[in-house]
Amino acid sequence: MILVALNFRPALSSLAPVLLRLQETLGLSAGQIGALTTLPVFCLGLFAPLAPRLARRLGYEHTLSCALLLLLLALLLRSVPVAILQFLATALVGAAIGVGGTVLPVLVKREMPGASDLVTGVYTMALCLGGALGAGLSIPLADTLGGWPAGLASWALLALVVLLAWLWFYRGRTVSDGALAESGAGLRPRLRRSALAWQVTVLMGAQSALAYIVFGWLPTLLQQRGVSEALAGWMMAVSVFVQLFAALAAPWLARLSADQRPALVGMLAMIALGFTGLLLAGAEWRWAAVVALGVGQGGSFSLALTLLVLRTSTPALAARLSAMAQGFGYCLAALGPLGVGLMLEAGVGMRGLWLAMMALVSLALVAGLLAGRDLCLHHETGEALLRVRRGARH
Repeated sequence: MILVALNFRPALSSLAPVLLRLQETLGLSAGQIGALTTLPVFCLGLFAPLAPRLARRLGYEHTLSCALLLLLLALLLRSVPVAILQFLATALVGAAIGVGGTVLPVLVKREMPGASDLVTGVYTMALCLGGALGAGLSIPLADTLGGWPAGLASWALLALVVLLAWLWFYRGRTVSDGALAESGAGLRPRLRRSALAWQVTVLMGAQSALAYIVFGWLPTLLQQRGVSEALAGWMMAVSVFVQLFAALAAPWLARLSADQRPALVGMLAMIALGFTGLLLAGAEWRWAAVVALGVGQGGSFSLALTLLVLRTSTPALAARLSAMAQGFGYCLAALGPLGVGLMLEAGVGMRGLWLAMMALVSLALVAGLLAGRDLCLHHETGEALLRVRRGARH
């Protein structure tokens, strides 16, 4: 599962450092580039809700195998420098990660229920490491392999290795376990009527919007502030690399108390400081801002994923909350990079972009203050979901 998580992020983070090269080669406008960076996030949200249905038919392991195969094919398609194929490949990347990313928390809760929040931190750390590698190696790979198409497609090698490792590790595994049976047609929890489920969803969406703005636009924004192409890519890589440590520490912070609000407030404050330093402050503050942004985004993402586990009482509920939070949440997140692209095309300056970032941080803060409370979606009858204190579980 750690290798699978490592494999998901390079497909997303490797695109941003070569975005200007891609734009020049394909002749795309800033708005079209904004759409390209938005497309995988939108597909994440569109396909995440399909994961539980696929898992009921195929099993969680086989569903994840299909997602890994689709990701491999999408990365190979990126080797063709044709605009329509780049959009198609990017959409397939989002679809694959949307399904796979929804299945992973369910496998964690099913296989390691006693330490699921800590294991979530470990695989979130792997996600961050993959993101850092994708951002940091994107320009060197493009230069070494003769262009950005080959550089982007080279990540298919990692996808192939991970797919083979996953198939070998879970060979012959049966999928008719209790978690899968419980998530069948007989269980219809009404998540959309739960305020807690929507609070977790909005938190996931707002913090993901900020994350995908970084993945899609941070190097470009830094270059507009006078940073070189290579250095901008490395600054993004450092920010994502710092997320490793925050992602690992966040579940530990979450365990210190049944109330995750203090940890969420601290992480979101770091995001606000990071964007302030990068978009408004002088050059001497950029590296400190990069680190602050990485700490905040790694921690908030890990906490959001941890809440998918802590706010549910069974793997089946975790599957449905994960599908809802990542489905609706990523559709909300897709507006982030698209909005930045439209704002840049309209000539909005750094201060206007900073205000937009602060609005997203504020939205995440409100949702986090509600979702971080010690509440749980509790499965009582197989039909209804009740919000109860964790100590009230039976």
